Amino acid sequence: MAERFRSFLPVVIDVETGGFNAKTDALLEVAAATIVMDEEGLLNVDKVYEYHIEPFVGANLEQSALDFTGIDPYSKDRQAIPEKQVLNELFQVIRKALKQQDCSKAVMVAHNAHFDLGFINAAAERCQIKRNPFHPFSCMDTATLSSLAFGHTVLSKSCQLADIGFSNKEAHSAAYDTRKTAELFCLIVNRWQQLGGWPLMSTSL
Repeated sequence: MAERFRSFLPVVIDVETGGFNAKTDALLEVAAATIVMDEEGLLNVDKVYEYHIEPFVGANLEQSALDFTGIDPYSKDRQAIPEKQVLNELFQVIRKALKQQDCSKAVMVAHNAHFDLGFINAAAERCQIKRNPFHPFSCMDTATLSSLAFGHTVLSKSCQLADIGFSNKEAHSAAYDTRKTAELFCLIVNRWQQLGGWPLMSTSL
């Protein structure tokens, strides 16, 4: 894996939020999928981790965003935990994966990735977590990759075009969207390899 992405480890992330402003709006859910490579150099989804998050003190919650996701931020059924605890647990998982796969830094994979990266970076800064395992600005965007591979940027439509099952009823939960984004990312990268991309192209440079 370290050779495939220049010592970066792709980690798939999806966040559900209380709005669009990473600095002011609540981070309500985050899920992460780790990726592994088999003996043939093909990527597969490893494990998915899901966290429900308490809105930070003073967080803005846009009703339109809550209506879209269907999240009740203060429902006891969510079993939400503080933002800092979530990030510490998530980052520990990622650091363990980095060590196992001999990579130096995680790179975030997400659908419209700069949105998710912005919320994770803002939360890490808010919680004064200095050892953020993600590259601060580089990311891999499956919306962009899907536009190249399938001529579409919407996650549900891209999955359908890729013959990946997708349920609109289950969408907009961080865990579900993360798994589908991870499956889509692996499929696109693997198909590129099968069409004659890495490692054949890299050895000729």
